[in-house]
Amino acid sequence: MTINLNKPNVVIFANSCWTVLNFRANLLKELKARGCKVTVVAANDSYRDQLTSLGCEFAPIEIKSRGKNLIYECKTLLNAYFLLKKISPDILLSFTIKPNIYGSILSPFLGYKVINNITGLGSIFSSNNFLTNLIRLLYKFSFIKSSTVFFQNSEDMELFLRHGLVKVTQCERLPGSGVNLEKFRYSPSGKLEGRKFRFILIARMLWDKGVADFIDAARIINSKFPNTDFWLLGFLDSENPAAISESQMKLMTADGVTTYRGGSRDVLSELVRADCVVLPTYYKEGVPKSLLEAGAVGRPIITTNMPGCRDVVDNGVNGYLCQARDPSDLARNMEKILLLSDEGRLVMGFNSRKKMELMFDERIVIDKYMKFIRIALKINKL
Repeated sequence: MTINLNKPNVVIFANSCWTVLNFRANLLKELKARGCKVTVVAANDSYRDQLTSLGCEFAPIEIKSRGKNLIYECKTLLNAYFLLKKISPDILLSFTIKPNIYGSILSPFLGYKVINNITGLGSIFSSNNFLTNLIRLLYKFSFIKSSTVFFQNSEDMELFLRHGLVKVTQCERLPGSGVNLEKFRYSPSGKLEGRKFRFILIARMLWDKGVADFIDAARIINSKFPNTDFWLLGFLDSENPAAISESQMKLMTADGVTTYRGGSRDVLSELVRADCVVLPTYYKEGVPKSLLEAGAVGRPIITTNMPGCRDVVDNGVNGYLCQARDPSDLARNMEKILLLSDEGRLVMGFNSRKKMELMFDERIVIDKYMKFIRIALKINKL
């Protein structure tokens, strides 16, 4: 394969247009600005037009993030082969489990380079069953030729190394997906002055994200501090087996203590109306983007002491770490936030912003991608 040194052909392979738009839009813009041809390969969804408005090509593929039907998966792999053969990329940037595995499996046959990104392990590595062992085997087999495998937290990287799924020379750490500090500007919440104190959870509405724990903790707190609000923001994900249904959400919020505000394409406006961001997840995150955005606007954070989550919070400095699956402990930490003075909460929020500037600036992520694309393609400039 001959690489056009002035205009590398880059494919971004992900589960959905939403994933690319929400997590990789500025990487895509940077690649375009540097003269690359960029094609997104993903399942078609309602975010396609927003994605293509950024100047990329779009090649739809039928891919189910949670599908386990062997015939369907073989068909997806075969479709990916013909699609990528037609696009003929110089390098493929992949995200999430199936694009990582399928994109890497096909690279030796189609001659492109691969940079993978492990965005979190979810529930896949939580057990030792046939599916887990199969995925480990597929990771090990497919990543043999990968140029770089990015990890968003050290625990995931250590796990892959411990199981022999990658070589240490392939591994590189990223600060999650990073956060756009220009868009998510510091905006302190200010004094309460008699208004309600607002906690907000921003995530897909999955049981694994600790949504029920948040609701239970809200009831505990509201009984002691009635001048409090509790908001849930995020899409009901009907395709995910851990998804909370609309009827279940209505039932859980029927008492009026917690308000479900649906999904939003303007998370920033919701963040600036909150006083504290909570994510009681027991899902194996990479580094949750909602927490990075919360920190960037200057909010104290409460999250679980889990891989990825604890990277964002220095306990007692810019928020608190709580135990997973423990609404009582979550409530205790929410009470700590409430009992702080206005100045104390302002300092915590300021510390969040400073941590994002030092460690999680999206620019760090983009610059690392540019560096390792140059290394993979053996070019001096991009």
